[in-house]
Amino acid sequence: MAECLRMTRTIALNCMLDTVLGGLAASLAGWACGYQVPVSDRVLAGGVQVLGMAGLGVAGWPFRVFQQHWRFAGQSDFWRLGGACALASGLVLGATDLLGAPAPAFGMVYGMAAFVLLAGVRGGYQYWRQGLRGLEGSQRVIVLGDGEDASRFLALVPHMGRRVAGLVLEGRQRRPGRRLRGLPVLGQAGDLRAILAALGADENWMVVVADPHFRGERLSTVLRMAHESGTPVRCMPDLSGLTGTARAPLHPVRLADLLPRQPVAPNEQGLASMLRGRRVLVTGAGGSIGAELVRQIARHAPAELILLDMGEFPLWQVDIDLEAMVPALKRHLVLADIRDHARIEQVFARYRPELVFHAAALKQVPMVEANPCEGLLTNVTGTRIVADAASRHGVRAMVLISTDKAVNPASVMGVSKRIAEMYCQALDARVRRAGGPEAMRCVTVRFGNVMGSTGSVIPLFQHQLVRGGPLTVTDPRMQRYFMTVSEAVGLVLQASACGTGAQEDQLAAALLRRGGVFVLDMGTPVRILELARQMIVLAGLRPGRDVQIHFTGLRPGEKLAEDLFYSQEILQPTGCPGLRMATPRTVDLAQVVNIMDALTVACRHGDSAQALDLARRLVPEFVHNPHGVASQVPAGQADVERNAS
Repeated sequence: MAECLRMTRTIALNCMLDTVLGGLAASLAGWACGYQVPVSDRVLAGGVQVLGMAGLGVAGWPFRVFQQHWRFAGQSDFWRLGGACALASGLVLGATDLLGAPAPAFGMVYGMAAFVLLAGVRGGYQYWRQGLRGLEGSQRVIVLGDGEDASRFLALVPHMGRRVAGLVLEGRQRRPGRRLRGLPVLGQAGDLRAILAALGADENWMVVVADPHFRGERLSTVLRMAHESGTPVRCMPDLSGLTGTARAPLHPVRLADLLPRQPVAPNEQGLASMLRGRRVLVTGAGGSIGAELVRQIARHAPAELILLDMGEFPLWQVDIDLEAMVPALKRHLVLADIRDHARIEQVFARYRPELVFHAAALKQVPMVEANPCEGLLTNVTGTRIVADAASRHGVRAMVLISTDKAVNPASVMGVSKRIAEMYCQALDARVRRAGGPEAMRCVTVRFGNVMGSTGSVIPLFQHQLVRGGPLTVTDPRMQRYFMTVSEAVGLVLQASACGTGAQEDQLAAALLRRGGVFVLDMGTPVRILELARQMIVLAGLRPGRDVQIHFTGLRPGEKLAEDLFYSQEILQPTGCPGLRMATPRTVDLAQVVNIMDALTVACRHGDSAQALDLARRLVPEFVHNPHGVASQVPAGQADVERNAS
């Protein structure tokens, strides 16, 4: 009842205000053209206002003008106003004709004046609510970006444009003293510290990065300068998809925004050609890489999706995601151990996959060091079992997810992945040299760390931050390559399309015949110490004051820096952005098989020493670091470290 009374009161108030505006419009029309209108004296004596109020009062109901919410009036509401004013104009014309004083000019001017008044009042109210009133106690904005980005930001997001105090630009407009769209140019991005100091702390300031390409080290520098003065920084993605009425999707600076590289988008057409209508199996589907593989594959309409993992809970989680994304997709949840030969044979015989993405692995370096036989059995023997089963059951292609730790390995995990690479290389090289179009292709994709993956440093830092610190870094010189999990998986799929022929690339095909592996372009390595500092700043805290950073020393199997390829290799470009190819040393398939047989036997008997000796026979460059002794940073990466310092 109270809600009904409130609504009735609001409609009555709107009706009264709009009809009063109708009377005012009639007065204005009479004043504007009264000397031309041969109306009777009684109309001129006061009936003009009554006529205008009555006309709009009657015409407003069919168009529901009085039910409009002024604060949220949009384009359709203004069209309704136009219709109501046109009808009111017609009614007034008819009334003056009945009174014996036809006044067509008066009626037309009245309709236009009524529309201007009604629309103007609504627009003014919105401006007051969103603009002038919204500035009280709100944050003032400094927009950072080039002239084009700032101009588009102001045009598409007017509700924030009224709060903009100035622009920090790059390009020709960067000189202070110039103006853009009526706003002062304060200087360049490098001047932000001085700009914020000059503006003072009397007002609540916020920096909005409107340039979607302002990322990496440049953004990190801006974040540090703003953080010193306690000024928050917000970022905006590409504005091209926004409409004039859309609100800016501002978000805090994310860790991925600070990576020293620009993301690369895969070729969606090539991926669709490879995946659409196929039966696809993903091993390790519950892990961070496997789950993202499943999600991205599902978007390309495979016929069936087979999710294989040892863990019940992570498999259930990814299935929940798929149910929300693509409920109609036919999928199968398979609990299986890739080291179980009989179970894997059963899975392939039942589901007959056409594509296999092998992401199942043990990846946590210190844990694999503590359990070397388990790591070798999973990463080496398990990969061989999956590859052999795929080959026997007519799989079109198998994709092995590898790691930069396989290059010059110092850990059991790294050498196990290098042996898995070698086995898949040997299988693939034999098939490609034979030229059999029906034989299974083996595609190996190698990349570095992905942000947020299970067991990686970023979740560890997040956990430590929640507890108030300290953040633990093994060594101040430690550095790693990083990429977001979504981009890494997108490029894995891109490499798969390139390696299986779904996307033509003659250079890649030639390198694959020589045992080539795909290497993702990871940009430049990131120091873990700098990563820890950035995460503290992103949490709104100060490194060394609010949260401490402690150095713990290298853990077993760790290196100060990883490599994506061997020093004697020259990375070759491919026809796909973000993908390059390396051609590491290959061995004969029979030789790999003989040593892998012996390695499996040693692991099943728990003889880790014998297993590691066999691993060294296959990978002579394996220099085990079981005690976490720090080695020198490679020369090329040492330069990066000096520059970062």
